[in-house]
Amino acid sequence: MYKLYPYFTNDGSVGLFSPTDNDIYHSTYGALTEAYEKFVLPADIETYLSHKSEIKVLDICYGIGYNSKSFINYIFNLKNFSKNASHGDTYIDTIDKDNIFKDYCIEKIDNDKISECDNEICVDKIHNDNAFQELLHESHKKNDFKIYIKAIDTDTILAFLSPFIICDKKNLPKDYKLPFNNEKISKMLHKSPKSKIKFSKEINVIFLLKILENHPEIYENKDLASILTSKEYHQFFEPFILHLFELYRLERGINTPKSRVTAFLHNIYYNYLSKRYKTALKSPIFNKFIFDLKINDARKEIITDANKYDLIFLDAFTPAKCPMLWSVDFFKLLYEHLDDNGRILTYSNSATIRNAFINAGFYIGKIYNNTSDKFMGTIATKNKSLIKNDLSEYDLGLLKTKAGVFYRDKNLNGLNDEILATHKREVEISDLESSSHYIKRMKKGK
Repeated sequence: MYKLYPYFTNDGSVGLFSPTDNDIYHSTYGALTEAYEKFVLPADIETYLSHKSEIKVLDICYGIGYNSKSFINYIFNLKNFSKNASHGDTYIDTIDKDNIFKDYCIEKIDNDKISECDNEICVDKIHNDNAFQELLHESHKKNDFKIYIKAIDTDTILAFLSPFIICDKKNLPKDYKLPFNNEKISKMLHKSPKSKIKFSKEINVIFLLKILENHPEIYENKDLASILTSKEYHQFFEPFILHLFELYRLERGINTPKSRVTAFLHNIYYNYLSKRYKTALKSPIFNKFIFDLKINDARKEIITDANKYDLIFLDAFTPAKCPMLWSVDFFKLLYEHLDDNGRILTYSNSATIRNAFINAGFYIGKIYNNTSDKFMGTIATKNKSLIKNDLSEYDLGLLKTKAGVFYRDKNLNGLNDEILATHKREVEISDLESSSHYIKRMKKGK
């Protein structure tokens, strides 16, 4: 059985712990905050929005979706995006007839204050209703700006769980304790989540509908169903997303009466989901956002990909545990798929990784965090003018030590253990200065 180890981080978002690797997937100071500081804010999104008609993002190691969701959330909350993207078009441009139908049902319920949906709203009649047909017609109007995200991960369950995860828990119980034993994490957690990030819950609606659209197998996934219905994990999921998923699941049922679906629309949408659902569907983002979730080895997926990306979020597990996605050969593959004015963003500031980027042909720099006044992570690009914070002389010197020996995966099909073993041998036989000796020498000013 699939087992999760979730917990609330210090900004009210949910983080995950991996007992197998004895490591965390997300920083305890805040999973959502980390996504913003290391991926979204350094991406300079406004530049792309003002100069391009389409922005393409590659999210490597999607996990439970913080980087992609934060990216869409950032655009969703831009004050001028709606006006610029829609050019005055205020109609709903939904992705399919079923979504327009649901929205129309909600409008009718709100306007008529109907309490007996079974008799008053008939599914067949609605589809023949003139107002509904007019709304359907208007939905085909096209806006200009488009967003495409290809998200890749090997863990189906985590990817499917992404829309359900709470990203902004406001208050935790005073007696809140970590759901599993880990003294190190417990010491780093605060009791009162604090975050300056406005996370719009409509984003989870958007991602759920996008995943349901392209991955109908989600309905039959028994491990996912078990997790979503488990009391053990209930506190970590958005209730209204669970209700929405239940509605779609009911609609797929062969023997589910139409009256039951209609009643469900009233009891769930009217009481819980109406505002968020409608806001999500009316957003220009919803209609111009293509979410391409792939459950696959990122190396295999990208080799057959013809896209050039504006942004690549590289959020793979730590290089020492997942070197297959940090090799110089993988970076050369990413180079081929990055736009000339694109950026690769990653949390890693390792000399091994930075040297691999350079040897793959990139210019690299450091990511600066205004909040903490610290440098964190690395940016790689083909255009040197996009680098705002160059590496220091100390950083460059470290790349020339054994710490700068990078991982190799020539055929892009090596196993992690094989890549690690090869790297270890290369470091051992290298005549480069050791990083420890270099650090001591620099401290002495030699």
